[in-house]
Amino acid sequence: MNQKVGFIGCGKMAQAMIEGMIRSKVVQPEAIMASAVTDETLHSVKEKYNILVSSHNIEVAKHADILFLAIKPNIHDAILKEIAEALDEQSVIVTIAAGISLDYIESFFQTKVKVVRAMPNTPSLVGEGMSAICHNQQVNQEDLDKVLRLFNSFGKAEVMAEELMDSIPAISGSSPAYVYMFIEALADGGVKQGIPRKQAYKLAAQAVLGAAKMVLETEKHPGELKDDVCTPGGATIEAVAALEQEGFRSAILTAMDHCTQKSKHLSKKK
Repeated sequence: MNQKVGFIGCGKMAQAMIEGMIRSKVVQPEAIMASAVTDETLHSVKEKYNILVSSHNIEVAKHADILFLAIKPNIHDAILKEIAEALDEQSVIVTIAAGISLDYIESFFQTKVKVVRAMPNTPSLVGEGMSAICHNQQVNQEDLDKVLRLFNSFGKAEVMAEELMDSIPAISGSSPAYVYMFIEALADGGVKQGIPRKQAYKLAAQAVLGAAKMVLETEKHPGELKDDVCTPGGATIEAVAALEQEGFRSAILTAMDHCTQKSKHLSKKK
């Protein structure tokens, strides 16, 4: 891929994305430039990934064909004002922050710009991210293909309508937190029965990983896969019945509603 990539902000998510791009050889290290607030971070990513680094955001903006804004929502205003005149009209701007709309990004420019809004998640750190993206009308199919190729280098990506983006944190952005809680609860249950803690975490995490892989690879309905595990009169259906009685599904749906409401609230501030 003959594209130069820039990152304004180089925290954990940005580094996960950089690592995926380099590992998959979608982009060569010398084609990537990142900026960060501290010299310590710049030195660290330079040593780890052998990419170009700069303490000047404008330099990164001028370098990039595809520019990632890997920064917190509340500093987009200042960064966009800083780099607005430095971007080439063919550059694609990609924000990965919650609540930042396409219109909001566009409002900082006097001319039409190519903008992508994305929501990756933390499993990108291990190459198993799930990213949702949307884009404005200036982004053509060739631009979109390039952006998707980058996101697919550290997981999977789906193109969504922007009106659905505020719903993404609940299902894939924030949901790893729910899954970690589930794994922890499974492990606690194992420890309660006498299984050593370290083994309990491994057993629980691998079971969750395997179950997710079954859904993706078999493309069977999750309910059908659940039924396959539930022997009539067996232990699993007893556990499933107990979960239903305790409001397992209802708790998840309620949590997702709260997450979505918060995401929409953040969006309204922009």
